[in-house]
Amino acid sequence: MVSVIITTYNYGKYVERAIRSCIDQTLDKSAFEIIVVNDCSTDFTQKILENYKPDIRAFNLKNNIGLSAARNFGIKQSRGQFVVFLDADDYIHRDLLLIEKVFLEENNKLDAVSVDYTQVDERGSHKKHFSAEKNPIACGIMFRKDLLYDIGLYDENFKAREEEELRIRFEKKYKIQNLCVPLYRYWIHDNNLTKNNKKMDFFKEKLTKKHG
Repeated sequence: MVSVIITTYNYGKYVERAIRSCIDQTLDKSAFEIIVVNDCSTDFTQKILENYKPDIRAFNLKNNIGLSAARNFGIKQSRGQFVVFLDADDYIHRDLLLIEKVFLEENNKLDAVSVDYTQVDERGSHKKHFSAEKNPIACGIMFRKDLLYDIGLYDENFKAREEEELRIRFEKKYKIQNLCVPLYRYWIHDNNLTKNNKKMDFFKEKLTKKHG
């Protein structure tokens, strides 16, 4: 089974599109689950999630714990052998889960598989194709869950650049194979965490101190 984990904080106006893209997957519904971790949002996120039960497993946290901890929470709740992370403001092509799952099942020696991604706007218009090998992002990667546990999951001290930190530790022991097909839809907008330069710079320094 595949577990898709969506973490969201005050992204009620975005998260529906992410959820629908998972529900619409061509992979048989019995072969995957959708976990949404609502990190104590103060908007209407919880109401939105109610509308999608029982298609999703929603967890409404009582305290805001941050992205790294919320993803770790989702991993611990998951039932799948494989795990895929999806940001609440992004979405995925309908064949992503099927293609990545088949790829990992037929290549037992591979540890994780990523796909290229397309930058989109609010209406889903395609803007640019990115190679996930040259410009890696956190999401759209299918991991073997036991390997995430093996490296210690996300470092919850990282409030930004947590995906870079995880990837460094993962790739010290394991390999992420990239498929050159753009199946992930990445929306760059003004509310992206990566636009917070001060926070990103602080955690870049923290990353350098930890890993050199």
